[in-house]
Amino acid sequence: MTWLDDLEAGAPDPVAAFRGIEVRAFLSVRREVRRRSTAGSAETLVPQLAALANALTEIVTRLPEAAFRAPGGEDDWNVAQAIGHDAAARAGLVLAASLAASDRWPTDAPVVVPGVPGEADASREHLLRKVGQSQRVIERAARSIAGHELDPCPLVHPLVGKLRCGEWLLFAGVHDLMHLEQLHGLEAGEAPRPDPMAELATSPS
Repeated sequence: MTWLDDLEAGAPDPVAAFRGIEVRAFLSVRREVRRRSTAGSAETLVPQLAALANALTEIVTRLPEAAFRAPGGEDDWNVAQAIGHDAAARAGLVLAASLAASDRWPTDAPVVVPGVPGEADASREHLLRKVGQSQRVIERAARSIAGHELDPCPLVHPLVGKLRCGEWLLFAGVHDLMHLEQLHGLEAGEAPRPDPMAELATSPS
């Protein structure tokens, strides 16, 4: 079994969508995200995102210290920057969806800037804290998304485009898996893999 197979029982919906990225079938990723982000899905997605947060915590805990300064597989980022980016993104995407779901979307909301790295010199303890904080944000924000999964969300991501409120909740998990793939590759001694987000952005919607 692979690391992805191990995660499937605890996070079946993000894993199912991510498998399209594994085989570069990017159109299927969008289809799976929409198919699985049904009315009432927020309640079932929260524990799945918790399982992914636990997976991030486990791998950050066991990586050797030197690994955090190694190439992170995205532009010229190191591993610490990639992990910090994922922690911020998972919280930010779900928080944005919760604002839309509760009709609190700010009129002056900033444009999303993709690919913002975390801190280059972040410590293991800092990264673990950020992952934990992100999950607490998700758990609070998901309460607002519940019952509004099919509502439109004004968030426009330059690489992903527009998704519904519940779809952003699920996509946060898909994004986690992109970075978990990079981290497991690092553990296995593989060369950093390119970020698949750019290819996902150019696939038909």
